[in-house]
Amino acid sequence: MIKLTSLRLSRDAMALAVVSLMIASAWLVWQPWDHAVPATPSTPVPWVANQAVYAAQAYPPGKLGEIVRLGETLVNETNEHPLTKPFIGNALKCTSCHLDGGRHEQAGSFIGVAAAYPAYSPREQRVITLEDRILNCFIRSQNGTRPANGSEVPVAIAAYITWLSQGTPLKMNPEKPLGPNHMTLLSDPPQPASIERGESLYLDRCADCHSEDGLGTEEGPPVWGEESFNDGAGLAGVPKLASWLKVAMPLDDTDLSDQEAFDVAAFMNSHSRPKFHPN
Repeated sequence: MIKLTSLRLSRDAMALAVVSLMIASAWLVWQPWDHAVPATPSTPVPWVANQAVYAAQAYPPGKLGEIVRLGETLVNETNEHPLTKPFIGNALKCTSCHLDGGRHEQAGSFIGVAAAYPAYSPREQRVITLEDRILNCFIRSQNGTRPANGSEVPVAIAAYITWLSQGTPLKMNPEKPLGPNHMTLLSDPPQPASIERGESLYLDRCADCHSEDGLGTEEGPPVWGEESFNDGAGLAGVPKLASWLKVAMPLDDTDLSDQEAFDVAAFMNSHSRPKFHPN
């Protein structure tokens, strides 16, 4: 009898607990929103170079979305598109250096770049805007002429870069015009860069895409000569080119050592390229 009574009391206690929980839950559900505990705002997270993530990001609606799409197209078709072709002096596209249309997280990434501008530029010795930086690429990396400031071309490319920079905290750069995902320069290699070693590596690892004469193929752009970037471009310096090669090449198989990257860069930049003429 005692055991049965205890069991009955335990069941009654359990039932009471369940009813109490249901009442409490109902009370919480029906509380007015202004009594709810405020949610902690989430911190914007910069985008990463993940195609699945990008595919889920919607373009802006209306005219802004059209301009963002145009900027993306110009980045990928710079030397061929009717709007940009008149300003290009070689066979390069923006995406020749800014891989994946600037979506690569290391090789010339556009991700977060807009958040760094206006920025001080040691090369220009003045504060520049994102649009200024884009226009400089036309006269240096693309060995061409500068589209008009405020014209459709730089505005569209700037809109595209800004779209890729959504969620990045604003942090103007007082030292250099570099975004948060900028390429890190390699330290000096163990041995001085060797043109001879670089030539052997180039013929083995690079020539299939860029040709033995460096003038490019359908698969890869020219890396020296009249159709490549001029000597005023950033990649005309061996340390910067080596640092880019380290994270970008061979495409989808980046396994060069620091020494190898410097050697290939020295070989590539031992060849002639156009002279930079400010305009």
